[in-house]
Amino acid sequence: MSFTVFLGNLPTWVTADDIKSWLTEENLVADSVKVIRNPETQESKGFAFIEAPNAEEMNSIIRRFDRAPLEDKLLRANPAQPPKGRTTGFVPNRGPAGAPQAAAGGPSGANATAGTNAGVSATQPMGDRPRRAGKKHKRGGKTMGNQPQSAFAEELAKAL
Repeated sequence: MSFTVFLGNLPTWVTADDIKSWLTEENLVADSVKVIRNPETQESKGFAFIEAPNAEEMNSIIRRFDRAPLEDKLLRANPAQPPKGRTTGFVPNRGPAGAPQAAAGGPSGANATAGTNAGVSATQPMGDRPRRAGKKHKRGGKTMGNQPQSAFAEELAKAL
């Protein structure tokens, strides 16, 4: 189990060494500290992750730093949440790492229509799928329907 603390609302000048020294001053223990930086500019994004060795230490770090004043800001500390919008494993009706499946025959089973095309048969041709009134659906810059489709869309329609 992970005991990671999210430490946010940091000034951009704060480094991992600064956080480590604060922890040491408070007799708190951390396995690692990572300040998140912009990959292009290397400037801090204003938050860090502190890896604690156990739940008790994690809670101590949170109690000490949550709403602690630093310059004209109040720090935020809470248990870190897994990243949203990133898929790290297999997702039903999608391939590894969240990539759409392109297997022949399409998904099957009770959840076959779950996902972005809920309620639409996986075997129904692309051009015959229901559309919202008044909206044109575009894929890759081309209008769907009787208009020419991309090569990928045509192959996908054949597979489904």
